Amino acid sequence: MKKIYGLLLSLFLVSNAYALPKGFVYLSDVAPDIIQDMRYATTNNFIGNPIPGYKKGVCILSRQAAEQLQKAQKAIKAQGYTLKVYDCYRPQQAVNYFYKWSQNPKDQRNKAEFYPRENKNELFAKDYIALSSGHSRGSTMDLTLVKLTDLQPKSYDGHLTRCFDKTPKYQNDNSLDMGTRYDCLDRRANVANKEISQVQHNNRLLLGQLMKKYGFKPYYSEWWHYTLRNEPYPKSYFNFPVA
Repeated sequence: MKKIYGLLLSLFLVSNAYALPKGFVYLSDVAPDIIQDMRYATTNNFIGNPIPGYKKGVCILSRQAAEQLQKAQKAIKAQGYTLKVYDCYRPQQAVNYFYKWSQNPKDQRNKAEFYPRENKNELFAKDYIALSSGHSRGSTMDLTLVKLTDLQPKSYDGHLTRCFDKTPKYQNDNSLDMGTRYDCLDRRANVANKEISQVQHNNRLLLGQLMKKYGFKPYYSEWWHYTLRNEPYPKSYFNFPVA
Protein backbone atom coordinates (compact mmCIF):
# COMPACT_ATOMS: atom_id res chain seq x y z
CA MET A 1 0.00 0.00 0.00
CA LYS A 2 2.83 2.40 0.88
CA LYS A 3 4.47 1.71 -2.48
CA ILE A 4 1.23 2.43 -4.33
CA TYR A 5 0.69 5.62 -2.35
CA GLY A 6 4.26 6.71 -3.04
CA LEU A 7 3.84 6.06 -6.76
CA LEU A 8 0.60 8.02 -6.93
CA LEU A 9 2.18 10.90 -5.04
CA SER A 10 5.18 10.99 -7.36
CA LEU A 11 2.92 10.98 -10.42
CA PHE A 12 0.91 13.83 -8.95
CA LEU A 13 4.04 15.87 -8.32
CA VAL A 14 5.37 15.30 -11.84
CA SER A 15 2.08 16.17 -13.50
CA ASN A 16 1.87 19.39 -11.52
CA ALA A 17 5.54 20.36 -11.68
CA TYR A 18 4.83 23.05 -14.26
CA ALA A 19 1.28 24.02 -13.34
CA LEU A 20 0.57 27.44 -14.83
CA PRO A 21 -0.76 30.31 -12.75
CA LYS A 22 -4.52 30.71 -12.78
CA GLY A 23 -5.72 32.38 -15.95
CA PHE A 24 -2.88 31.14 -18.16
CA VAL A 25 -2.95 28.33 -20.72
CA TYR A 26 -0.70 26.58 -23.18
CA LEU A 27 -1.65 27.72 -26.67
CA SER A 28 -1.34 24.12 -27.86
CA ASP A 29 -4.28 23.21 -25.62
CA VAL A 30 -6.49 25.87 -27.20
CA ALA A 31 -5.24 26.08 -30.79
CA PRO A 32 -3.00 23.07 -31.52
CA ASP A 33 -2.88 23.86 -35.24
CA ILE A 34 -1.01 27.16 -34.76
CA ILE A 35 2.68 26.64 -35.55
CA GLN A 36 5.06 27.36 -32.67
CA ASP A 37 8.64 28.40 -33.44
CA MET A 38 9.68 29.71 -30.05
CA ARG A 39 12.92 31.52 -30.75
CA TYR A 40 13.98 32.53 -27.24
CA ALA A 41 14.31 28.90 -26.20
CA THR A 42 16.90 28.50 -29.01
CA THR A 43 20.01 30.20 -30.39
CA ASN A 44 18.04 31.70 -33.29
CA ASN A 45 17.43 35.17 -31.86
CA PHE A 46 19.10 38.57 -31.74
CA ILE A 47 21.28 37.59 -28.77
CA GLY A 48 22.37 34.18 -30.04
CA ASN A 49 21.67 31.90 -27.08
CA PRO A 50 18.64 30.54 -25.19
CA ILE A 51 17.23 33.22 -22.91
CA PRO A 52 16.94 32.74 -19.12
CA GLY A 53 13.38 31.90 -18.13
CA TYR A 54 12.70 29.82 -21.25
CA LYS A 55 12.99 26.23 -20.09
CA LYS A 56 10.90 24.93 -22.99
CA GLY A 57 9.92 26.19 -26.42
CA VAL A 58 6.20 26.54 -25.74
CA CYS A 59 3.68 29.35 -26.09
CA ILE A 60 1.89 30.41 -22.90
CA LEU A 61 -0.82 33.08 -22.94
CA SER A 62 -3.70 34.38 -20.88
CA ARG A 63 -6.77 32.30 -21.62
CA GLN A 64 -8.52 35.29 -23.20
CA ALA A 65 -5.64 35.95 -25.59
CA ALA A 66 -5.34 32.29 -26.56
CA GLU A 67 -9.06 32.00 -27.27
CA GLN A 68 -9.07 35.09 -29.48
CA LEU A 69 -6.00 33.84 -31.31
CA GLN A 70 -7.78 30.55 -31.94
CA LYS A 71 -10.62 32.48 -33.60
CA ALA A 72 -8.14 34.36 -35.76
CA GLN A 73 -6.50 31.06 -36.75
CA LYS A 74 -9.83 29.58 -37.82
CA ALA A 75 -10.54 32.62 -39.99
CA ILE A 76 -7.14 32.77 -41.67
CA LYS A 77 -7.04 29.02 -42.36
CA ALA A 78 -10.16 29.47 -44.46
CA GLN A 79 -8.03 31.79 -46.63
CA GLY A 80 -5.21 29.27 -47.01
CA TYR A 81 -2.85 30.46 -44.28
CA THR A 82 -1.85 29.55 -40.75
CA LEU A 83 -0.55 31.63 -37.89
CA LYS A 84 2.91 30.98 -36.51
CA VAL A 85 4.03 32.33 -33.14
CA TYR A 86 7.64 33.18 -32.26
CA ASP A 87 7.13 34.41 -28.70
CA CYS A 88 4.22 34.67 -26.28
CA TYR A 89 4.38 35.20 -22.52
CA ARG A 90 7.89 36.37 -21.58
CA PRO A 91 9.16 36.18 -17.98
CA GLN A 92 10.42 39.43 -16.47
CA GLN A 93 13.77 37.75 -15.89
CA ALA A 94 14.16 37.45 -19.67
CA VAL A 95 13.46 41.16 -20.08
CA ASN A 96 16.05 41.92 -17.42
CA TYR A 97 18.52 39.72 -19.28
CA PHE A 98 17.93 41.69 -22.48
CA TYR A 99 18.89 44.88 -20.66
CA LYS A 100 21.99 43.34 -19.11
CA TRP A 101 23.04 42.11 -22.55
CA SER A 102 22.55 45.57 -24.05
CA GLN A 103 25.09 46.97 -21.58
CA ASN A 104 27.84 44.56 -22.70
CA PRO A 105 29.56 46.12 -25.73
CA LYS A 106 31.76 43.07 -26.29
CA ASP A 107 28.91 40.72 -27.23
CA GLN A 108 28.09 41.69 -30.82
CA ARG A 109 27.89 38.16 -32.24
CA ASN A 110 24.53 38.63 -34.01
CA LYS A 111 24.80 42.28 -34.98
CA ALA A 112 25.42 41.53 -38.66
CA GLU A 113 22.10 39.73 -38.94
CA PHE A 114 19.71 41.26 -36.42
CA TYR A 115 20.74 44.91 -35.88
CA PRO A 116 23.29 45.84 -38.58
CA ARG A 117 22.24 49.51 -38.74
CA GLU A 118 21.77 50.12 -35.03
CA ASN A 119 24.09 50.64 -32.08
CA LYS A 120 23.53 48.00 -29.46
CA ASN A 121 23.51 50.48 -26.57
CA GLU A 122 20.66 52.43 -28.21
CA LEU A 123 18.22 49.55 -28.72
CA PHE A 124 16.25 50.35 -25.56
CA ALA A 125 16.22 54.11 -26.20
CA LYS A 126 14.81 53.50 -29.68
CA ASP A 127 12.05 51.22 -28.33
CA TYR A 128 13.24 48.05 -30.02
CA ILE A 129 13.35 46.46 -26.56
CA ALA A 130 11.54 47.60 -23.40
CA LEU A 131 12.36 47.36 -19.70
CA SER A 132 8.68 46.62 -19.07
CA SER A 133 7.46 44.36 -21.85
CA GLY A 134 3.83 43.70 -22.67
CA HIS A 135 4.85 40.08 -23.19
CA SER A 136 5.29 39.75 -19.42
CA ARG A 137 1.60 40.56 -18.91
CA GLY A 138 0.67 37.40 -20.78
CA SER A 139 -1.53 38.73 -23.58
CA THR A 140 1.09 39.76 -26.14
CA MET A 141 2.53 37.58 -28.87
CA ASP A 142 4.95 37.84 -31.78
CA LEU A 143 3.64 36.10 -34.87
CA THR A 144 3.44 35.86 -38.64
CA LEU A 145 1.59 34.08 -41.43
CA VAL A 146 2.54 30.97 -43.41
CA LYS A 147 0.80 29.53 -46.45
CA LEU A 148 -0.73 26.15 -45.66
CA THR A 149 1.06 24.75 -48.70
CA ASP A 150 4.50 25.76 -47.37
CA LEU A 151 6.12 23.39 -44.91
CA GLN A 152 8.03 24.54 -41.84
CA PRO A 153 11.82 24.18 -42.34
CA LYS A 154 13.39 21.50 -40.16
CA SER A 155 15.97 23.75 -38.52
CA TYR A 156 17.72 27.11 -38.51
CA ASP A 157 20.59 27.07 -41.01
CA GLY A 158 22.73 29.71 -39.31
CA HIS A 159 22.46 32.28 -42.09
CA LEU A 160 24.02 35.67 -41.37
CA THR A 161 22.45 37.87 -44.03
CA ARG A 162 20.97 41.14 -42.80
CA CYS A 163 17.47 40.66 -41.43
CA PHE A 164 15.95 43.09 -43.93
CA ASP A 165 17.65 41.64 -47.02
CA LYS A 166 15.76 39.58 -49.56
CA THR A 167 16.45 35.93 -48.77
CA PRO A 168 15.25 32.53 -50.03
CA LYS A 169 11.94 31.44 -48.55
CA TYR A 170 13.52 28.69 -46.48
CA GLN A 171 15.79 31.25 -44.80
CA ASN A 172 12.69 33.25 -43.94
CA ASP A 173 11.22 30.07 -42.37
CA ASN A 174 8.76 29.86 -45.29
CA SER A 175 6.62 32.61 -43.74
CA LEU A 176 5.13 35.41 -45.83
CA ASP A 177 7.58 38.12 -46.87
CA MET A 178 6.95 40.96 -44.42
CA GLY A 179 9.98 43.04 -45.42
CA THR A 180 12.15 41.78 -42.57
CA ARG A 181 12.63 38.54 -40.73
CA TYR A 182 11.42 38.19 -37.15
CA ASP A 183 13.50 39.86 -34.41
CA CYS A 184 14.91 42.39 -36.87
CA LEU A 185 15.89 45.41 -34.78
CA ASP A 186 15.70 47.89 -37.61
CA ARG A 187 13.49 50.72 -38.84
CA ARG A 188 12.25 48.53 -41.67
CA ALA A 189 10.41 46.40 -39.10
CA ASN A 190 8.25 49.42 -38.20
CA VAL A 191 4.62 48.75 -39.12
CA ALA A 192 4.34 51.85 -41.33
CA ASN A 193 7.83 51.75 -42.86
CA LYS A 194 7.90 53.15 -46.41
CA GLU A 195 10.97 51.24 -47.64
CA ILE A 196 9.14 47.94 -48.08
CA SER A 197 7.57 46.74 -51.32
CA GLN A 198 3.86 46.69 -52.10
CA VAL A 199 3.76 42.91 -51.70
CA GLN A 200 5.41 43.17 -48.28
CA HIS A 201 3.00 45.94 -47.30
CA ASN A 202 0.03 43.83 -48.38
CA ASN A 203 1.28 40.88 -46.32
CA ARG A 204 1.58 43.08 -43.23
CA LEU A 205 -1.88 44.43 -43.94
CA LEU A 206 -3.32 40.91 -44.13
CA LEU A 207 -1.86 40.06 -40.73
CA GLY A 208 -2.83 43.42 -39.22
CA GLN A 209 -6.44 43.35 -40.37
CA LEU A 210 -6.85 39.81 -39.08
CA MET A 211 -5.44 40.61 -35.67
CA LYS A 212 -7.40 43.84 -35.26
CA LYS A 213 -10.63 42.05 -36.22
CA TYR A 214 -10.15 39.61 -33.35
CA GLY A 215 -9.32 42.16 -30.70
CA PHE A 216 -5.57 42.73 -30.93
CA LYS A 217 -3.65 45.98 -31.32
CA PRO A 218 -0.28 46.43 -33.05
CA TYR A 219 2.99 47.89 -31.80
CA TYR A 220 4.36 50.54 -34.16
CA SER A 221 8.01 49.39 -34.00
CA GLU A 222 7.43 45.72 -34.86
CA TRP A 223 5.12 44.32 -37.52
CA TRP A 224 4.98 40.96 -35.66
CA HIS A 225 3.94 42.27 -32.21
CA TYR A 226 0.26 42.26 -31.11
CA THR A 227 -1.47 42.68 -27.75
CA LEU A 228 -5.02 41.80 -26.75
CA ARG A 229 -6.86 45.13 -26.36
CA ASN A 230 -8.86 43.97 -23.36
CA GLU A 231 -5.98 42.15 -21.70
CA PRO A 232 -6.87 40.70 -18.28
CA TYR A 233 -3.66 41.75 -16.49
CA PRO A 234 -2.84 45.24 -17.83
CA LYS A 235 -0.71 46.24 -14.83
CA SER A 236 0.83 42.90 -13.84
CA TYR A 237 4.27 41.71 -14.94
CA PHE A 238 4.81 38.01 -14.32
CA ASN A 239 8.05 36.10 -13.80
CA PHE A 240 7.15 32.41 -13.79
CA PRO A 241 9.23 30.33 -16.24
CA VAL A 242 8.17 29.20 -19.68
CA ALA A 243 8.09 25.46 -19.03
